[in-house]
Amino acid sequence: MSTNKSKRKSLLTYWTTRYLITLCVGLVVFGVSTSLWLNYSEKERRLDVLRFMAAEISDRIVDDNGHIQIGSFLAPIFDRQRKFLQFNGQLFLLILDEKNNALFNSLPSKMPKELLVDLTTQLDEENGDQLTLKHGEKIYVVKRKLEHNNLTIGWVILMSPEKEINKVRDSQFLFIMLGALVLLGWMIIYLLTRQLAKPIKGVAHAAKEIVAGNYDIHLERNSKEKEIFELIHSFKDMADRLGQLERMRTELLAGVTHELKTPVTSISGLIQAVRDGIVTGEEAKEFLDICAKETSKLHKMVEDLLDFNSFAVGDIKIQKEEQDINTLIQEITHQWLIVQEENSIRLHKQFPDYSIVAATDPLRVQQILYNLLNNAKQACKENGVIEISLYETDDEIKIDVKDNGVGIPEEEQSMIFEKFFRGEEKKLKVRGLGLGLPFSRLLAQALGGDLVLKESVKNSTIFTLILPK
Repeated sequence: MSTNKSKRKSLLTYWTTRYLITLCVGLVVFGVSTSLWLNYSEKERRLDVLRFMAAEISDRIVDDNGHIQIGSFLAPIFDRQRKFLQFNGQLFLLILDEKNNALFNSLPSKMPKELLVDLTTQLDEENGDQLTLKHGEKIYVVKRKLEHNNLTIGWVILMSPEKEINKVRDSQFLFIMLGALVLLGWMIIYLLTRQLAKPIKGVAHAAKEIVAGNYDIHLERNSKEKEIFELIHSFKDMADRLGQLERMRTELLAGVTHELKTPVTSISGLIQAVRDGIVTGEEAKEFLDICAKETSKLHKMVEDLLDFNSFAVGDIKIQKEEQDINTLIQEITHQWLIVQEENSIRLHKQFPDYSIVAATDPLRVQQILYNLLNNAKQACKENGVIEISLYETDDEIKIDVKDNGVGIPEEEQSMIFEKFFRGEEKKLKVRGLGLGLPFSRLLAQALGGDLVLKESVKNSTIFTLILPK
């Protein structure tokens, strides 16, 4: 694992290196292609210039009578044109008569004699011939036939080495320009990648903080890039969410410890008093009744934990069957009223005049409504009223459970379906683990519907159970 980590590079190094390699390869290919094209273009241009020079010299040295006149004017004119065209002494002129005798020869004395032999044997071939000398050097030859009255009276021959013809005088500038482009491209991608890597490095650092247990992270949120902006905001929201869950987990641990410890301590003290004979007779029986109630509450809390965990991992099955929803709710509310120890709660029901039939799991519907009814009862004060309304839309069946209790504070409404969350008001009144509403919503979603908080104001709260048709 450490080996793989050591091989990893930063985003800045990784992308700038690859961009630089790609840029260099592309520019090298471009440079080579451009250089070859420039060489070819320059060669053709120089050969065209030589052809033009040969034609001009031909016009100057042939008089009206068809005689070749080599005067003192020829050498200065040729030298001036050679310098103007930047041949740097690497351009040679040879003028032959009709018998191939040299009338003018600027070839250096070191030029091999076989060159003249080759030239005289190839005078009738096309211009631009490339001759290779015995020692390997190549020269280009441009020939111009001197004619008078359709008779050949001589030849004008211009020669230059291959390296002079193919010389590209702008090639140095070309490669300087390519080098500058490489440097400029690298600087641009470096700056852009560094700008891109900065927020990502911030997110990576924040992730390490979260791993270390610090959820209070700070990220720059004014990124102009849409994807980076969404990444930072989503990560920050995730961190806040994790921090909230961590606080809830801590509260849960403290709450579960307290909620389980309280009945255990109570049961232990009451049983100890009966066993030691501190209380006897009717008082001892009352103590044992209290122990039984506390044991029942303890069993209920443990059962809630086990049920929620089982459902969360998908161990609880849903068994749907055709049900008359009107009749089902009548039976559920009737059974709930029977087990209530207090009769101060009034239950009102509003059903449509016709039957609503749907495929659902009656046991799970009962669990959901029992929990909603118990919560409504706990929220109500004296002379509490609970209303249950059944109605339908085009696609859904809805069951409203409304109470006239104290309502849910606005700042707590967004968290009531969170696991282990318990409102401040409820913590003081009722012992529990805060799993009732989250578990009920899971059941409703498993049935294909949902459980939502429809409304909660100061004197009224409405939960809606939604079932699919």
